[in-house]
Amino acid sequence: MRPTYNGMAATDLRGVVWQKSRRSNSQGNCVEFAKLPDGDVAVRNSRHPDGPALIYTRAEIEALILGAKDGDFDGLVQ
Repeated sequence: MRPTYNGMAATDLRGVVWQKSRRSNSQGNCVEFAKLPDGDVAVRNSRHPDGPALIYTRAEIEALILGAKDGDFDGLVQ
């Protein structure tokens, strides 16, 4: 696999498995995550699967997920 970087085309991340939330709906309102071989995590917009991917460290994704579980971002959807 090529070196990864923020903004690279998601299609260049070959061999990864994209995963989205069970709460995603048929309108494509979701983001998808893929674990990369080096442990980083890629994120893409499901409506634009060929578009850019953002690359985060495992620690950054862990902070995001734990913050979401704790309700830190509830104000964004209320």
